[in-house]
Amino acid sequence: MSVARIERTVCPHDCPSTCALDVEILEDGTMGRVRGAKDDPYTAGVICEKVARYAERTHHPDRLLYPLKRLGAKGEGKFERISWDEALDIVAEKFLAAEEAFGAESVWPYYYAGTMGYVMRDGIDRLRNAKNYSRQYGTICSMISWAGYVAGTGRLQGVNPEEMAQSDVIVIWGTNPVHTQVNVMTHAMKARKERGAKVVVVDIYRTATMQQADMGVLLKPGTDGALACALMHILLRDGKADREFMSKYTDFSPEFESHLESWTPERAAEITGLEVAQIEELAALLGNNPRAFFRLGYGFTRQRNGATAMHAALCLPAMLGAWQYDGGGAFHSNSGTWGIDKSLITGSDLATKPQRLLDMCELGPILTGDQKALKNGPPVKAMLIQNCNPAVVTPDQELVRQGFKRDDLFVVVHEQFMTDTAELADIVLPATMFTEHEDFYTRSGHTRILYGPKIQEGPGETRSNHWLFKELAKRLNAKGAAFEMEDRELIDETFQKSGFGSLNEVAEEGYIERADTVADAHYRDGFAWDDGRFKFAPDWPATQERKAVEFVCDPAILPKFADHWETIEACDEVHPFRLATSPARAFLNTSFTETPGSQKRHPEPTVFVHPEDAAALNINEDDYVTVGNKRGEVILKAKIFDGMQRGVLIAESLFKNKAHKGGKGINTLIGSDPVPPFGGAAFHDCAVWVKPHP
Repeated sequence: MSVARIERTVCPHDCPSTCALDVEILEDGTMGRVRGAKDDPYTAGVICEKVARYAERTHHPDRLLYPLKRLGAKGEGKFERISWDEALDIVAEKFLAAEEAFGAESVWPYYYAGTMGYVMRDGIDRLRNAKNYSRQYGTICSMISWAGYVAGTGRLQGVNPEEMAQSDVIVIWGTNPVHTQVNVMTHAMKARKERGAKVVVVDIYRTATMQQADMGVLLKPGTDGALACALMHILLRDGKADREFMSKYTDFSPEFESHLESWTPERAAEITGLEVAQIEELAALLGNNPRAFFRLGYGFTRQRNGATAMHAALCLPAMLGAWQYDGGGAFHSNSGTWGIDKSLITGSDLATKPQRLLDMCELGPILTGDQKALKNGPPVKAMLIQNCNPAVVTPDQELVRQGFKRDDLFVVVHEQFMTDTAELADIVLPATMFTEHEDFYTRSGHTRILYGPKIQEGPGETRSNHWLFKELAKRLNAKGAAFEMEDRELIDETFQKSGFGSLNEVAEEGYIERADTVADAHYRDGFAWDDGRFKFAPDWPATQERKAVEFVCDPAILPKFADHWETIEACDEVHPFRLATSPARAFLNTSFTETPGSQKRHPEPTVFVHPEDAAALNINEDDYVTVGNKRGEVILKAKIFDGMQRGVLIAESLFKNKAHKGGKGINTLIGSDPVPPFGGAAFHDCAVWVKPHP
């Protein structure tokens, strides 16, 4: 079928690139090919394989098209079709009944980043605030890394990734952009080709990104801080630290220098499993090339010491003085630069009393009645779940599933497919996809806010999140100006409140540029603390004030200086292996697990096992193995792989629970204990045993 037109829009998924897209709309109104926009300087015409195949997802035969009501037991998977009016009436009745019997806080709207669109993602908070429902502490993704980065710089802001073109060394630390943010590789490889830049990758296994690097550094999981401290030790020892820069722009002190004296490469080698020569080689490369760009990812922070690991790695460009050079410095996220007034979308002024704050990562303890997790408040009796799949994604899966199966818990899920979470719901509602509604998106990996127009009609009786909020508000007597607006009107008002101009003005260009000046991005007038200095000695209470988040530990226990903090889940005789659950190339968390192209690349759950470990345990290629700990057991297919240190296991991606033999997914093994200092989930910090599956 021929192409009727090509529409410009933007990828809605939880990826820092937030790619600008050119989408073919065919004569019958269906989606054709999806390409990266060549005229967008960051996307530069390149997108990931899963989004390039988006038509598979949009027109998938298993898309939810009609409201459904559960029949039989929870999780049995039996539903009947009902009308929207009946579904909405049931939801309102159950929410009002819970509020009447247990108080408004017994209702907990739950969401995350299945769409990164502000109207469709954050509008659930408007319903929450209008009804005084329990709040959600959003810890699952970025809380740990945010803490470590802001502890150093004072602001979540860094150097434009396009500046990699001017770098002499590019260090990609704790992230696998070939799988998770392909555009990073576009700019890194361009720098290598055009100016001979060296690309270094620091990670816990030989990823697809590391395979393209000039130097790969394979650590033991959870030891990044030790490597960073040893590198700083060598820079000081060899006179390669920029003392003039540190004197002017940092809190570098004799006490910190004394602290680093003990961090010899020999000590770090013992902790990290690296060779001393490799640590020395990396330090020499950095010391001789201070025009170094550090791309610091999320993955290495998903440890119990992740915040301090991020901070320690971030100290390296400060010690090198890399920030003063074009093409030098660090980047993690530009989330601190957007300046969006979300108050109309979230209804931040609608709440009439304080609401308790429930940690989304503690979903299992919360739903099974843990009073500490519940903040000594009422039980959660009703939930609206959007944009996430917690029955697979959240830690402590045994508790999560136990909680969802409570007969006294009412759950409504608004979704695009029958996910594991939807199968446990009482009411399932069909949701639109990003081309079927209006929204706007921010780019944490770059500098633009992008507008995504509606370019197709949704199939069946799919309805947008915003439409659902409006309809529920009528039945729940929730008041607020945005409940009366259409999505496009809400975007327009938000843009104007934020000082961006009207939607019509923005739509002509398609984006709002929020790039800081080069001087601001490099902190050339000082870092974002009152004294203008980067902090080698972090002030954790001051960091907490930057986001009004909650301490989950006594801040006094945190290291005084950049350090390796021994808080990871320790291996022992029973649990001799460390497991990390890293992203797969063709999945994005649990999105795309239903598309044929992604299933072909990742047909079933696997785990990488080192050849020597496999031989010792009598495990062969493609054998099924059981991986377990005190939280449960999971069955996976073994893949023998020498691209990691002994004692490490890597299970890529999140499959549907039923894709695993035994029906239990990988997060069965992951703890929900909040990570210091402000919470988060230690997805890559897990001690386990492994044995052949009988």
